[in-house]
Amino acid sequence: MRLGEAEVYVCPACKQRMQVRIVQQRGEEVLEGLLACPCGAEFPIADGIPDLVFPRQLATSDLEAKLWYDANADVYDENLHLTFDTFREDEQRVRSRLVDRLELLPTQRVLELGAGSGRDSVLIADRLGTEGRLYLQDLSLAILRHSFPKMATQQVPTEFHVGNACHLPFSDGVFDAVFHFGGLNTFSDIGAFFSEVNRVTKVGGKVVAGDESMPVWLRNSEFGRVLMNSNPLYRYELPLQHLPVSCREVKLEWIIGGVFYVIEYRVGEGEPFADLDFEIPGIRGGTHRTRYHGLLEGVTEEAKSMAQAACARSGKSLHRWLDEAVRQAAARDLEGR
Repeated sequence: MRLGEAEVYVCPACKQRMQVRIVQQRGEEVLEGLLACPCGAEFPIADGIPDLVFPRQLATSDLEAKLWYDANADVYDENLHLTFDTFREDEQRVRSRLVDRLELLPTQRVLELGAGSGRDSVLIADRLGTEGRLYLQDLSLAILRHSFPKMATQQVPTEFHVGNACHLPFSDGVFDAVFHFGGLNTFSDIGAFFSEVNRVTKVGGKVVAGDESMPVWLRNSEFGRVLMNSNPLYRYELPLQHLPVSCREVKLEWIIGGVFYVIEYRVGEGEPFADLDFEIPGIRGGTHRTRYHGLLEGVTEEAKSMAQAACARSGKSLHRWLDEAVRQAAARDLEGR
């Protein structure tokens, strides 16, 4: 970890700034030490790699995924091509098109979550220059180490760390883009993942994320049943319900044989804008907001008919007539107390 990058990291537990305590340093590189938070949490730095995993006792699905990647790290690259071969897809072309969705500029700061052995990382790095920054995170240090030689010749300054994608160790709004592909289904809290991603991404920044999912129109086909039987990960459903309200320009596409989804969006601020308070023309009248918040207990059919007839005679919208009638009746009874 470069000493100057310490200000980017925060405690993944409480999001406070941390202090670097150096045990061994080589130039700007902190080789051994720890990051200490005022809340009492401490995160070790070993061989230059901060371990920012939180919580220390991982949820079951996160722990299972970590242990699988730890056990398969040395053969992962050897076997990954099988997925692309199954669908006769060109792996480099598919990955390059995924990274293209980030619309990167050479000077931008980018975070890749679940970076693994770096197969996408090198393509992201190719789009960044010496003024950019690339941060690579994975829950498994064993597989992340396989990205080191791939990244060694890249010009963009790159930081590696171990972390949990559901509890990111970064300040708000520090990244221009965030990328993740291939592990989302097994995250213990997908809602927390998207919430954290949007928190650390600048307003207007790009997010690209995806994983396996058999689309609904193929689940009952032989194609779908055979693949889901062979690989249960295809049974996972789309996580669209977990997207925060701050997502904008959301796009969804299935790729790699039509059984991997890609969610692409820009980060906005809060809920989308809509004018909920303009007067809607017509007999009913009112606004979007009053139609939602202004509901009262129901009335008899006779009372409804009388109100509609009086409204028509007055020339007012039903909203306006009812609003005035209720106010007058309420004021009269309140004054009579």
